[in-house]
Amino acid sequence: MAKKILIVDDSALVRKQLREIISTLDYEIDIAKNGQEAVDKATQVQYDVITMDINMPVMDGIEAVKQIMNKKPTAILMVSSLTTQNASITMDAIDLGAIDYISKPGTMNVGKNENRDEILQKVKSLSRIPKRRLQKNNARPTQRERKVLVKNIEQTSDSRDIEKVVLIGASTGGPGLIEQICSSLPQDYKYPVCIVQHMPEQFTKTFTARLDRSSVLNVHESAHNMELLPGNIYVAHGGVHMNFSKKASGKIVIREDKNKGANFFQPSVNDMMHSALNVFDGPNIIGVVLTGIGDDGANSMVELKKAGAYTLGENEESATVYGMPKEAYDRGGVSEQMSFANILKKIVTLK
Repeated sequence: MAKKILIVDDSALVRKQLREIISTLDYEIDIAKNGQEAVDKATQVQYDVITMDINMPVMDGIEAVKQIMNKKPTAILMVSSLTTQNASITMDAIDLGAIDYISKPGTMNVGKNENRDEILQKVKSLSRIPKRRLQKNNARPTQRERKVLVKNIEQTSDSRDIEKVVLIGASTGGPGLIEQICSSLPQDYKYPVCIVQHMPEQFTKTFTARLDRSSVLNVHESAHNMELLPGNIYVAHGGVHMNFSKKASGKIVIREDKNKGANFFQPSVNDMMHSALNVFDGPNIIGVVLTGIGDDGANSMVELKKAGAYTLGENEESATVYGMPKEAYDRGGVSEQMSFANILKKIVTLK
């Protein structure tokens, strides 16, 4: 039986372009011109994927996501232009249960080749997510509902005091998990946590700010020559790789690499983890690969494990998209495979 997809957008041109791209998958395609129409259709038909615009008349995409995830949880892919404002709104949609997003550089560019492959890849991946994985929107508070945390801004150590480093990679389905990790780490956490979450530049800035508001630890978007400090969290800046180097003084700093190289993603989990081996001893590294499309991180997890690192991969029962952790596991790069809940416990209680 053919999979069903609902394209939601108030622009006839965008609907046409998305239809043309997705029609190559032989899915049954339906359309809605606003959020209310989307809610009405989604509650009557079980779609495999919904692509959801943000700014629409009658009802916007955020309210539509909220209602659909309450009434009939469905894999929703947000269609967002790359602006800081839309990045924040898209993160709200993910808080409410949307799985991922695709970028909309502008209505005339939605169908260009650089978007086509991403759209097809994400639609196919979301269509395979079991319905039992889709949560009603009661899992996490939205940004507007979060309480303000008081941080300890006193800095009494530097990178020469680092005993261990935690490296985390994630893609589709990852933002909510990353937020749970950051909000769960205690104020006396001793290790730096470095994160690659596949996102464009405008999104990592917004995402980092949200994480910083939900964590008692300081969360930074990575920057060239930024020192790595114990008990701090670093999110790789979109559009550049987050690497590490050790200065003559012994201090460890972030080095940003703008050369994409052979990586499909930038920032890349592989790049970050591989680079860490240049400055940290293997047994002092904890590598973690969470949900995501593709195989980013798989090869570097193999390198880490061979060097004596402790590597964790999310299991199939837990992962929204069992792509990245599956590849890491199949290639022999995972010391232990477990649910996200158990990975979270391991990270938080790390000694």
